[in-house]
Amino acid sequence: MIIVMEKGATARQVKAVKERIRALGYRPHVIRGETRQVIGAVGDERGKAKLQDLQSLPGVDSVVPILKPYKLASREIKAEKSIVEVGKDVRFGGHKVVVIAGPCSVESEEQIIETAYAVKEAGASMLRGGAFKPRTSPYSFQGMAEEGLKLLAKARKRTGLPIVTEVLNPKDLPLVKKYADMIQVGARNIQNFSLLRLLGKAGHPVLLKRGMATTIDEFLFSAEYILSEGNDDVVLCERGLRTFETATRNTLDLSAVPVLRQKTHLPVIVDPSHAAGLWSYVPALSYAAVAAGADGIMVEVHPHPESAESDGPQSLKPDVFAAMMEKLRAFARVADRDL
Repeated sequence: MIIVMEKGATARQVKAVKERIRALGYRPHVIRGETRQVIGAVGDERGKAKLQDLQSLPGVDSVVPILKPYKLASREIKAEKSIVEVGKDVRFGGHKVVVIAGPCSVESEEQIIETAYAVKEAGASMLRGGAFKPRTSPYSFQGMAEEGLKLLAKARKRTGLPIVTEVLNPKDLPLVKKYADMIQVGARNIQNFSLLRLLGKAGHPVLLKRGMATTIDEFLFSAEYILSEGNDDVVLCERGLRTFETATRNTLDLSAVPVLRQKTHLPVIVDPSHAAGLWSYVPALSYAAVAAGADGIMVEVHPHPESAESDGPQSLKPDVFAAMMEKLRAFARVADRDL
């Protein structure tokens, strides 16, 4: 249920509504809009009728049922788009298209520092890099763990770029929190509900990637797990689906961008690198993502992709990335956005 507060409702009135929601066995979740506050009552659907009595409390304008099964992620609870801030200057969901760039894996200090300077000069807003890597084969490079996190932090200190990196195991979350500005949930962990609940309490912005066989509704339910634990700072990332097609690594579902923008207030970005699997397709897919209305893109960049420990074939060289960024600015302007 949504409890819509009157314009000008006092803090005391909001507090009283929240206390009453808790007394009824639900969790209050406050959404602050441009003109008024909305309080979502999250809990067992079977007893929602008793929430109708909240209508009589001072400061309450109306009590409205949420029809969507994912409550807090729905446009029903918040009509305007959410803004997710990372660091001091990065805002997902605003006028600017956020570009995240960097290597698949952190491999050495020289590699990550060189890449960080290159992507910043080209106009990227954030640096990506994996310290823990989920690999299909147990014999593949698994990442540098904490040493990789330290190198990412060093690159941030040198360039000022906030960093996003993936957490795989719930037990590693405190360590990743120590270094990361934003925490990524990869496609393989999209339904690791224990991890999602912990991220809901972590106090860090979360980049949630769609699974390779995940429907839009399942994607939003995963976001709901994080939101329901109190973390509103969730950014959704479309990264391609596994289909019968073999010409690309995955099939990029660009239709997900306008669909998600209609269904949810959460920002939506696109990862064309994991979708394509080949660097030469990445620029065109990046332009298409911005044209489709994405709030950002995440692109793999490596100074020497031919010797990369992981995902070299889909990584852009710095000069190719810089050329792509120049053209991307034109697409952003056509979409009434900026980089």
